[in-house]
Amino acid sequence: MTPAESPETTGNGDTKGTSVIVNAIAVLRTFTADEPLLGVTEIANRVGLHKSTVSRILATFEQEHLVERDPETRRFRLGLGLIAVAGPLLAELEERRVAYPVLRELTEQTGETSALMVWNSAESMCVEQIASRHQIKHTTPLGARYTDAMSASVQVFLSAAPVERVRALLRSGAISYPGLDDAGLDGYLIKLKDVTARGWAINYGESAIDEVGVAAPVHDHRGDIVAAVLISAPRFRVSREGLQNLGEACAAAADKITRRLGGRASRSND
Repeated sequence: MTPAESPETTGNGDTKGTSVIVNAIAVLRTFTADEPLLGVTEIANRVGLHKSTVSRILATFEQEHLVERDPETRRFRLGLGLIAVAGPLLAELEERRVAYPVLRELTEQTGETSALMVWNSAESMCVEQIASRHQIKHTTPLGARYTDAMSASVQVFLSAAPVERVRALLRSGAISYPGLDDAGLDGYLIKLKDVTARGWAINYGESAIDEVGVAAPVHDHRGDIVAAVLISAPRFRVSREGLQNLGEACAAAADKITRRLGGRASRSND
C-alpha cells in the first residue's frame, strides 16, 4: 500500500474526504508545460495511486471539463474548465492587471518575449506573457513553474529571501542546483547579492544552453518583492554586451509597474 493509499476512513469520515481532495490535487499537478499530455499509467506511477483510482479521478475531472482527452492518443490534458476556476483569481491579481500594458511596451521595445512572474512558496510561476513577434522565440506559458536556481526570475525572488531560507531550499532540492556543495552554495549567495546590487538577474544559458533570460523585481507599497519582470530570448540573438540593454529595459519596466502599484522605484526615469 502506498502512502497515498493509506487507510482513508475515520469515525466521522473527515480523513477520507481529505485524502480524496489531496489525491485529486496531486493528479492535476502532474500536468506541466513540458508534459501536457499524460496517460493514466503515467499519472498513477507519479502520484503513487492505483490506476483505477486515477481513472475515477480523471473521469470526474472530465465531466467538469477540468481535463480532456486527446482524440488521437486518448491521453489526458488539462481542460478549459480550469480557466473558469482560475479566471477570478487572475482578474483580481493586481500585479497582472497593472503589468500587462507595460509588458506589451517592453516586448515592442526589445523584440523579445516578456513575462510577469510571481513566487509560489518555492517556485517562480508565470501569470502573464507577451510573446515576441520573431519566428524563433522563447515563450513562457501561463502557469509554467520554474525551480532552477539559475533561472533569472528565481534569482530575483531568492535575492530577497533570508539566507537560511535560501540554504534550506537548495539543500532540500526544492530549488534545483545540480552538484551543489558548500562552495557552490556560498558562490550562489554571492550571486544573489550581485542581483540586488545590479538591479536585475542574468541567466546566460545557465539553465538552458540556448536561452537567455534577464529578470528584475517588482515591489509593492511596502517595499516587498511581489513579482518579477522576465525577458527571455534565444541565446544566438543576444550577445553578452546586449545583456546590458535587456537588463536595463527589464529593470525600467519593473520600476514602472512598481510605481503603478504605489511602490518606490529604484530608477528615476521610465
